[in-house]
Amino acid sequence: MNGFKEFILRGNVIDLAVAVVIGAAFTAIVNSLVAGIFNPAIGALFNAKSLSTALVLTIPTTSGEPAKLMFGAVIAAAIQFLIVAAVVYFALVLPINHLKKAAFLKQKHEEEATPADLPPTEAELLTEIRDLLAGRPSPEGNHSQQVSH
Repeated sequence: MNGFKEFILRGNVIDLAVAVVIGAAFTAIVNSLVAGIFNPAIGALFNAKSLSTALVLTIPTTSGEPAKLMFGAVIAAAIQFLIVAAVVYFALVLPINHLKKAAFLKQKHEEEATPADLPPTEAELLTEIRDLLAGRPSPEGNHSQQVSH
């Protein structure tokens, strides 16, 4: 039972559940938009009530009853897919990519703007000690810290 509890309480499982619920609600909005606005508007071009009922080709079958090929319904589904893809791209992908880019540039800028009084690195201190022991000045400068008593 503990394994199940850990699985359910993982952050990604809850995030996925929220995404599915939001996705279902979003799908209802897009379906309504396509069925209520785009399909009737495009269907009017083909003198039909909706694009789903336009471009129907009736063909004979071996049983004698005609079969209907619904090309308008396929076009309507393709339009619905393109609308969903465009909304996902412009409402989610593009803003997130912009935020990631801005965060990366900010982080890069912060890394480049290092403070002037950084403590010396271990290599700089060892070089200075070597040069002091040899009796010559270090080309990197004096990195020794003054200790006040």
